[in-house]
Amino acid sequence: MTDKIKRNKKNKAWMMEHVTDTYVQRAKAEGWRSRAAFKLTEIDDQDRLLKPGMTVVDLGSAPGSWSQVASRRILPEGRLIALDILPMDSLHGVEFIQGDFREETVLHQLEGMLEGRQVDLVLSDMAPNMSGIELTDQARVMYLAELTLEFCERKMKPGGDMLVKVFQGSGFMELRSAVLQMFQTVQVRKPAASRGRSAENFLLARGKRA
Repeated sequence: MTDKIKRNKKNKAWMMEHVTDTYVQRAKAEGWRSRAAFKLTEIDDQDRLLKPGMTVVDLGSAPGSWSQVASRRILPEGRLIALDILPMDSLHGVEFIQGDFREETVLHQLEGMLEGRQVDLVLSDMAPNMSGIELTDQARVMYLAELTLEFCERKMKPGGDMLVKVFQGSGFMELRSAVLQMFQTVQVRKPAASRGRSAENFLLARGKRA
């Protein structure tokens, strides 16, 4: 079987799974931009991260489902800045930056929009374009998580929280240790809406140390 045929069969299988996915169907019915909305909803319902009036940064925001959830729970008193390398349709009350979080100019733009305000909560559902090479993809995911942690170190207020996507694998324990040095507690969350076969997990870090 050629590689092209294998890819086509894999794509068809993914499309069938996607179309019949319960969370995909619910997202369409309830007006969410993607099934990922249910991941943040479940975590927030359990852990009470989002509160009215907070300043929140949503990294890797496109197509906008996490921003939808967060904005409904922090506005109108709160402030939400979303960022993604991909375009994102506008959302009421959400300020959006299109750019690559790995680039200094984009990071400076984000920091400038904060206007000196410290962040209460950083959400990151960022993921790189996957190459299919496990070690490469794992390294890229961990790099994004490390950049998120660095941003929290500079711009998050003491007592703030971080929720960041990670993959179990090489570098995970080292990242977890680094997070624990900055935050009082670290827990792993795997919401029901995360596909079972996925290595995706979320590190929930609470109580940034002063």
